[in-house]
Amino acid sequence: MYDYVTTHRQISRTGFPPRLQGMNTRHAVIDSPLGELTVVAQDDALTGLYFPHHWYRPADETLGQRVDAESDELLAEAQTQLTDYLAGRRHGFNLPTRLHGDEAQQRVWHLLSTIPYGETITYGELAAAVADGSTAREVGQSVGRNPLSVIVPCHRVVGKNGQLTGYAGGLTRKQLLLELEEPSERKAARLF
Repeated sequence: MYDYVTTHRQISRTGFPPRLQGMNTRHAVIDSPLGELTVVAQDDALTGLYFPHHWYRPADETLGQRVDAESDELLAEAQTQLTDYLAGRRHGFNLPTRLHGDEAQQRVWHLLSTIPYGETITYGELAAAVADGSTAREVGQSVGRNPLSVIVPCHRVVGKNGQLTGYAGGLTRKQLLLELEEPSERKAARLF
C-alpha cells in the first residue's frame, strides 16, 4: 500500500544536509488561510517557510527549537506580515532573509523576488531572464526548491499560456495566492 506521508517525507528529506542546525536556529508554526506555515529563522534572518507536505521540506530535527512566534521578534514580525499579506493588506515583505542554495538557485530566487505583485511569468520567460543557458525545466527545479515560499513569490511562475503547474505547497495554494493578488480590474472583467 502506498503511504503518501511516509513516502513524501522520505523524498522531501533527500539532499538536505543539516545546514539549519547550529547557530540560533528556531522555528514557529503559525496558522494561516493556507493552513499551517512553518517559519524558520537562523540568527537574524528568515531561512524557510514551509507548508505541511511541502515537496522539499527539511527534516524537522534541522529546524531548530520550536518557539511561539510571539516570543521571537523576527518570527512575530514574519507572522504579522504574512497575516497582512494573506488578508490583502500588504503586497510585499520587508523581512531579512538568507537563502541557502547553490549559485544557479540563488540567481533564480533573486529573479523571483523581482516579479511584481499581481503579475506572473512563465518558466520559459524566467529561464530567458536567467540568461545562463538554463532550460525552463532546470529553472523550474530551482523554483520548486525555493525555501521561502510566499515571501519569495515562486507562486507567480506559471506554465505556458498561464497554466498552473507545480508548486511545492500544492496547486490549490498556488491558485489561492494568484487569486489573492489578481488585480480588481481583471477580477471584474471575468464576471462579464
